[in-house]
Amino acid sequence: MQKDTVVILDFGSQYNQLIARRVRECKVYSVLIPYSASIEKIKSYNPKAIILTGGPASVSEKGSPKANPEIFRLGVPVLGICYGMQFTAYALGGKVGKSKKREYGYAELILNKKERFFAGFQKKEKVWMSHGDKVQEKPKGFIILARTKNSHIASMADPKKKIYGVQFHPEVIHTQKGMQIFKNFLYDIAGLKPTWT
Repeated sequence: MQKDTVVILDFGSQYNQLIARRVRECKVYSVLIPYSASIEKIKSYNPKAIILTGGPASVSEKGSPKANPEIFRLGVPVLGICYGMQFTAYALGGKVGKSKKREYGYAELILNKKERFFAGFQKKEKVWMSHGDKVQEKPKGFIILARTKNSHIASMADPKKKIYGVQFHPEVIHTQKGMQIFKNFLYDIAGLKPTWT
């Protein structure tokens, strides 16, 4: 029997293995592969969802890691984390730039609207940030789901296409409801079942 697979594209974050672990803790099978993997390689896993990890680069810099933007046209749900969200914005016509102030540490996430991606969240929650760039303008068709004091786009989504992004790190324990993000994305958005053991 083919297991449902989440493909995690590795952009070089120190937390990548942790993302894979969180997905597996949700009892969903995941594979971590390089961001440069071809579309054919990604499709060979028959992914039910794709997660784009964080990374230390600036998406607008020459030579920074870029996945094939075709991933957004495969018709599977995508979650971009930190650099992954910035790459999503960049690839789909949004604008990414340097933050006036590098965010590192706890931040208060303020939800703009009720959305199933944030089911189980209060209006304000503690999250962990670690970034020097931020999304300045969302791509067309996206809505802003949440903000922080320093980032007016701390989470964004195109719910119709099931493309989601978070500027914070749900995979680290400092983000209080981080596991809830993975559960909401994997179970509710992507329709995966917790069947992998």
